[in-house]
Amino acid sequence: MQVLVVDVGGNHIKILVTGQEAPRKFASGPSMTAEEMASGVLTAAEGWKFDAMSIGYPGVVLHGKPLSEPHNLGPGWVRFDFEAAFGCPVKLINDAAMQALGSYEGGKMLFLGLGTGLGSAMIVDGIVEPMELAHLPYRKSTYENYVGIRGLKRVGERKWRHYVEDVVAGLIVALKPDYVVLGGGNVHKLKQLPPSCRVGENTNAFAGGFRLWDEAGEQKTQPTTLIRRYRKLKEASS
Repeated sequence: MQVLVVDVGGNHIKILVTGQEAPRKFASGPSMTAEEMASGVLTAAEGWKFDAMSIGYPGVVLHGKPLSEPHNLGPGWVRFDFEAAFGCPVKLINDAAMQALGSYEGGKMLFLGLGTGLGSAMIVDGIVEPMELAHLPYRKSTYENYVGIRGLKRVGERKWRHYVEDVVAGLIVALKPDYVVLGGGNVHKLKQLPPSCRVGENTNAFAGGFRLWDEAGEQKTQPTTLIRRYRKLKEASS
């Protein structure tokens, strides 16, 4: 089965289909609606054939549907009919949870996405739990306003790194993960990683999207097996 994975971000939307190595992308932004996203994906995916889709959505997802509008995009997502727009079965999942799926290596993992906002998810013994830590109170505002892109632009990289370290340390104390994976477009601005952390590859979002359909989407599939399959897919298409 050919699966098209769509990773929806606040600045870009990236897509990859089974059998291809190089993702395609196009700009998103704070005014992008769900309809504009669908049109952009179909244009960007021209020449690719796919039977099903996985979409990483930057917001709360419940029973495969957006529960609220995204904070960093335009309106019209909650009531949008994704399957009608794309003409195929669609699995919608929180974007941080999708990248977490592709990053997971067993045990109890906390994933934090340092991007436009702050994505978050936990996986415990293979069970995925999307989280909404971004908007919890922190200092004079929220986690997102200190470690997301707005915080980075407001305080500069030096202070931003300090806030990232502080936030990660606090969440480790509260949630007791075995390890933390830091993903997102701004993770490479860190000069050194906080303790118990590793960097998640950008391609892990696509690996997570493929996994949603792997073996009928069973979460019992071992993550290490998924990673091996994804790397073999990339090697075969080289």
